[in-house]
Amino acid sequence: MSEYTARLLWQRNPLEAFNDNRYSRRHTIQFDGGVELPASSSPTVVPLPLSDASAVDPEEMFVASLSSCHMLWFLSLAAAAGHRIDRYEDDATGTMARNAEGRIAMTRVLLRPRVAFVPGAVGADAVALAELHHQAHEKCFIANSVKTEVVCEPRI
Repeated sequence: MSEYTARLLWQRNPLEAFNDNRYSRRHTIQFDGGVELPASSSPTVVPLPLSDASAVDPEEMFVASLSSCHMLWFLSLAAAAGHRIDRYEDDATGTMARNAEGRIAMTRVLLRPRVAFVPGAVGADAVALAELHHQAHEKCFIANSVKTEVVCEPRI
């Protein structure tokens, strides 16, 4: 069993009353490796200036964690299969909508990875590439932890 931690810190501005619900949602997330991430609610959820559009929001982190986990598994599987990957990019998106229980939830995450092989190296054909993405999805800890539909549409 492994344990992962994140420390979250929010501090009320002394000039804000708080109980009027007009307080800043900006906060900091600290990770055990020393990275500090400015975070906030999404401006689509809590209007500006109570949110900070320049900070990352929980919905973006959710999408990013699924994308990152998928990529890490994909790269590991590709390396084990003898492929030489030069670049991996993903324009992932998440959709907020009402779920089957009628609650607002992240109901779908679309991963749109594009893989580039090392110049001159033999790359995987479309079938092998799709299988690597399928295996990565099956192994992704984060995708296995959520009930959100996670779709992967590799791009050439």
